[in-house]
Formats: sequence, C-alpha cells, structure tokens
Amino acid sequence: MTQTDPKPSLQSPPALAFVASDRPEAQAARAALTARYGAVPEEQADVIVALGGDGQMLETLHGNLRRRTPVYGMNRGSVGFLMNDYDEDDLLQRIATAEKTVIHPLQMDAWTEAGEVHTGLAINEVSLLRQTRQSAKLRITVDDRVRLEELSCDGCLVATPAGSTAYNLSAHGPIIPLDARILALTPISAFRPRRWRGALLSHGAKVRFDVLEADKRPVSATADNFEVRRVARVEVRERRDVTLTMLFDAGRSFDERVMAEQFAN
Repeated sequence: MTQTDPKPSLQSPPALAFVASDRPEAQAARAALTARYGAVPEEQADVIVALGGDGQMLETLHGNLRRRTPVYGMNRGSVGFLMNDYDEDDLLQRIATAEKTVIHPLQMDAWTEAGEVHTGLAINEVSLLRQTRQSAKLRITVDDRVRLEELSCDGCLVATPAGSTAYNLSAHGPIIPLDARILALTPISAFRPRRWRGALLSHGAKVRFDVLEADKRPVSATADNFEVRRVARVEVRERRDVTLTMLFDAGRSFDERVMAEQFAN
C-alpha cells in the first residue's frame, strides 16, 4: 500500500481594511477595491491598505501605533515615495509577496517657554522652525555634549532613514538607507556657522536643542504633523521599542527606492 502526501492546506487570504485620503481618486479607489476584495474594520485587519500620497501613509502609520498592523500603500496622491503603484488587479498576490520594511519613530519631548511639556512621535522627522521674520538661534547638544554653541538658522531637523527622502532631502540633507542605523541632523537655511551642513548620528544618539533668545526669536517644534509653539527646549531620541511595518512590492523595496533616488537625474 502506497502512502500519498496529504494535500497542503490552503491559507486563507488576509483580512484587508482600506483607508483613503480625501482626494476624489483615493475615495474612488477605496470604493472599487472594497467592492472587489471586501473589507473589515481596521482593528480586525491583517493588513491595512492606504490609498493616497505619503501624507496618507504617515497618517495611517500614526493611527496604528498601538496595533502596529502592516500597511500596504498605493499611490492615489501627489507624492508617493512611500507608496506602491496603483493597480486594482492581483492585490492579494502583491501583498503576499511584498517585502517588509520595519521602521522606528523618533520621540520628541518639547518644553514650552511656559514650562509645559509635550510629547509626540515622528516617523519622518522632528523639526524646529522660526516663527517670525527673525532667524532662530539654537544650541545643539548630542549625548550630553554641546556640539554647537549657537546655530543661527531658519531651523534644524532630525530625520529617520525613512524620512531622509522627505523634508531632510529638501533641506539638502543626506539620503540614508534603512539598515544604516543612522539619523540625519540637518540645518535649514543655516546663516551662521555658514559652512555647517549638518551631521550623521548614531541611531542611539540623544539630541537636545535649546532655543536662545526664545522671547525675541520664537521657535516651533514639529513631530511629523504634531506642532508645539514657542518652545524653549526640545529633546529627540529614537524609540527602538516601537516597530512599524510597511509593505512594498517585490523588487521595489524601500531600500531599492533609496538607492534609485541617489542616482536620479
């Protein structure tokens, strides 16, 4: 009597939730995909499909900081560096073969001039910006050692590898591969010292900004879309204990996009 191998069990497809930006094309895509693949509430989903631009991806990741459900984005917005190309066909297969990218946010602790403390998480960057026509003056401390006594500038930011292609790149900061375990410290329109172009820091570094002449030169601090006005001191560090997962089509991983961006014309 011969024995045959049992048939492999079929794995059920993942439960999907669809979220979309307010753009008409994103809303239309959500309706079409929901009709085709079905949908569950976000809290019951195995994968959340975000439809829109990079802003929608960030909003979706922030909304899932507690559940940490993997997010697969499709571009139905104006900027889509964090998104996959939009296509209604073969969505389940694309998700099944997608490459995972794990990222860690930054924590911003901001003290206002009034002594209040506000905390926020940033997936892209923590940025400080002048609030008036006058330049900001900042003292920068890294790991309890003052590195710049006074930076006169429009602002300064700390970017994650995932955020290095966003505001950081526009401010002429470096593009960082995700596996580099590095943060970018990048000035925004530095006036003095004029030749300072920023620094690359270990992902474990703790950065402190002290606002000089805060009453005369007010500064705001922002962790992605969370803003605190008239800050006196801001501390930034990576939250390695918080992990978020983005899914990218096979062969189009985030690292590949970073590499391609560095050679773009």
